[in-house]
Amino acid sequence: MSQADLVIIGVSVGVAVGILIALCAFVGIKWYRKRFHPQRCASEPSVTTLPIRTNGIGTSIDSSASISSSITTNGLQHPAKSTQRSWWNQHNKDLFASASGIPRYSYKDIQKATHNFTTILGQGSFGPVYKATMPTSEVVAVKVLASNSRQGEKEFQTEVLLLGRLHHRNLVNLVGYCVDKGQHMLIYQYMSNGSLANLLYCEGERILSWEERLQIVLDVSHGIEYLHEGAVPPVIHRDLKSANILLDQSMRAKVADFGLSKEEVFDGRKSGLKGTYGYIDPEYMSTNRFTKKSDIYSFGIIIFELITAIHPQQNLMEYVNLAAMDSDGVDEILDKKLVGKCNLEEVRLLANIAYKCLHKIPRKRPSIGDISQAISRIRKRRLTKEDTMSFAGDVSQVVRRIEHQQVELSKITNMRDNAGIT
Repeated sequence: MSQADLVIIGVSVGVAVGILIALCAFVGIKWYRKRFHPQRCASEPSVTTLPIRTNGIGTSIDSSASISSSITTNGLQHPAKSTQRSWWNQHNKDLFASASGIPRYSYKDIQKATHNFTTILGQGSFGPVYKATMPTSEVVAVKVLASNSRQGEKEFQTEVLLLGRLHHRNLVNLVGYCVDKGQHMLIYQYMSNGSLANLLYCEGERILSWEERLQIVLDVSHGIEYLHEGAVPPVIHRDLKSANILLDQSMRAKVADFGLSKEEVFDGRKSGLKGTYGYIDPEYMSTNRFTKKSDIYSFGIIIFELITAIHPQQNLMEYVNLAAMDSDGVDEILDKKLVGKCNLEEVRLLANIAYKCLHKIPRKRPSIGDISQAISRIRKRRLTKEDTMSFAGDVSQVVRRIEHQQVELSKITNMRDNAGIT
């Protein structure tokens, strides 16, 4: 056998061994992916379940979903069975419940409490909302994630985990949740007077007095102050709007809907556009960076809503900018229902706070703590004036009583003098 033949044989054996090794490696990788990939998918939300809300007046948006999600969504025949259940395997349910600390109810519990889902209160971006009476006789509101809702599990998860650790008198309490039979439900304390948006814009609703509006602004500022400065780590709401301000039976306001909220983490990353048109900070729209000052901007819009009863998507900012040209320009855009029934000086002071919240440069907007103090001063000023007026009224009554008594005494004296003369 020649040397050339030996070389050929050696090369052939080497090639064969290389092919065999590559084949073994391929089979090994394929086996590994089959075994571990489904487990990973079960614990992570799929791309198609990213939180996207239906666009429209008053609804929130979330453009953070990738293009692939919009392509693959059309091919989903049973989202409730595939995407919505993927995250909720039994192991993760237990972890979720322990992490949130919020009671979990069964589908049957909610079905009974809502009389088989017949006590509907309204329809939101999340899905239908029902009134329910729990076994403890507590009246609650149940938000059901619609099977075709584009809001997705991520916002549901965010809401439960955040509200499990956030507790304040000006935040709506989450009292339970349900993940059962392919359904996702959030159970809140019942807010009998509905949303601020309904009271401002729906015909037939009660008229909010100036005193009530001032108290609502103060309540909301306290709720945001807790999120920004009381929570650890701080929380940015990212969807503050009048529809997310709910009122209890005493007309005290509470901030709701934390599905888009995010803990403030300075990781340098950008997120997709989230929020509701009309309330979104222009700086956020251009930089894609949401900060506490973006919440402040949204709060400024809410303040002007309370002053004007004009919806942000009905050219509110045009009216606000025109009013800014005159020191008392806000008088011209004041809600007609308040004309002659409020103190215009207080209206101007509150409008001045709102203008500061809407400053084009975010860092020049005041902190929520400063805003709360400024609103408190307006209200304190009002209460002081009322006390002074009340005191003045009491004094005048006392003076009139004394004068009356003096007249009576004078008459008695005269009668005695006349009797002595006769």
